[in-house]
Amino acid sequence: MRVVRGGIGSTRARAVAREKARVAARVSAASGRVGGVEASAVVALDGLGGACARVRRARVAVRRGGTRARVVEGEREVEGVEIEVGVDGMGASGRDGGGGSTKTLFGVPMSPEVYAIALVYFVQGVIGLSRLAKDFYLKDELHLDPSETALILSVSQAPWLVKPLWGFLSDSVPVFGYRRKSYLLLCGALGCLGWSSMATWVDSPETALVAFTLGSLSIAFSDVLIDSIVVAKARGEEQGVSGSLQSLCWAFVAIGSIVSSYFSGSLIESYGTRFVFGATAMFPLLIAGASTLVQEKPVPSTAFSREGVLGDFKAMTSKIFHVARQREIWAPAFFVFLYQATPSAGSAMFYFNTNELGFSPEFLGRVSLLRAFAALAGVALYNGYLKRVPLKKMFFWGTILGTALGSTQLLLISRMNLELGISDKMFALTDTAVLTVLGEVSFLPVLVLAAKLCPEGVEATFFAALMSLFNAGGMTSEFLGAGLTKSLGVTADNFDNLFLLVSICLLTGLLPLAAINLVDEVKEGAVEGGDLESGSKKA
Repeated sequence: MRVVRGGIGSTRARAVAREKARVAARVSAASGRVGGVEASAVVALDGLGGACARVRRARVAVRRGGTRARVVEGEREVEGVEIEVGVDGMGASGRDGGGGSTKTLFGVPMSPEVYAIALVYFVQGVIGLSRLAKDFYLKDELHLDPSETALILSVSQAPWLVKPLWGFLSDSVPVFGYRRKSYLLLCGALGCLGWSSMATWVDSPETALVAFTLGSLSIAFSDVLIDSIVVAKARGEEQGVSGSLQSLCWAFVAIGSIVSSYFSGSLIESYGTRFVFGATAMFPLLIAGASTLVQEKPVPSTAFSREGVLGDFKAMTSKIFHVARQREIWAPAFFVFLYQATPSAGSAMFYFNTNELGFSPEFLGRVSLLRAFAALAGVALYNGYLKRVPLKKMFFWGTILGTALGSTQLLLISRMNLELGISDKMFALTDTAVLTVLGEVSFLPVLVLAAKLCPEGVEATFFAALMSLFNAGGMTSEFLGAGLTKSLGVTADNFDNLFLLVSICLLTGLLPLAAINLVDEVKEGAVEGGDLESGSKKA
């Protein structure tokens, strides 16, 4: 932050006046970047200790290695006023004669709001510390069968199905005068409450479901809030700056995922699941802390009315349904729902790995760590070589390869891997790495398709609606998998029909290919290149 002393319109800045006043001037830059580019700004100077003046226009010159700000035009001269000019989002610092350097991370100039963005996205990744603990808690402490575990875990993800609702609430119903800060604080409190409950008094499937759902609500709602802040900061910036900001977001999710994967298994083995839930309860507090870094002006109380909110809600839903009725929108969206909704045997395989093969929490933590790195490799592979491949071809070959490579699990279930001289642990590690890379490469086209489907003017709302639909497909997959698991009699200690269960799940994964021509309805060229360096966390 640079201090400019003197009169606006005077020949030279001076601090020699009979009446001095210090004024903090907030500069909201409409455009600009580090590197000597000037940014238009609006500066309001009030409280001048008797001097009556208001500066309506100014220019702020931003240079690398320190920010120099000078007011060059105004309505009237004000002498002897010390003006402190802060440039939002540029991370400028320094005092008169100082000239401190501007900090950047991933090419993004750091500011309080950028730190808030990084914190919330880090929490989205590190909250995965509880993922393995949830599985072991439901299996070992509540003694649930695989189908019951799958049902509880899928229902607890319900907050992700109504993401447009969270966006609408924050936009239309301010809390304590704020649309973002108050809701972020509330999200942090809800998440802390949910995981603290798991660490202390929860002892039944019903209460566990409530606590897990609170945790999901905390992350889903904060995801919508922080995405809106990212969009606001990226608006008007050149593509390179926006891309850098999105890369920073994704990088902090990845860092959080890697950290949580590294410690998740060993902490369960050493201290138990309740300790892990207690540790997880600390992370939502970072979301609450991030709310203090968000720069947001209070909303006037007159801006809110019940009638206005209801009208806005009707307008939003009407707009979504009007757009969704178009065939070129609903047809490919329906295909992706089918693509996501085929049954999954994930919970049954977890029980098999732990109860039959004897995999320890520590080893499964290593598997999770490998999965996190493999996901990074999948993103790099897609962005480097596959992002320009037509979507229809990506979905087709992703489905075929997913079924072929997924069938390797049958070797583990039948124990044929031992006949091939491959140990269970080595097979599990290798299988996880390959399937995770393929899974990431297969999922990124879903996000490209979602971006292509969003009509101009309703991009944010409709993208959130599509993500909710695709998440509903994932929940349907868990429900169908739970039903198949129960009907085939696969339990915590009976895996006689596990081979059949996994075979059915693999074969039904091919069914969406019957509707793959629905993807032809997508208007090509709606999104140039389909680069998804920013997209993998959005769903």
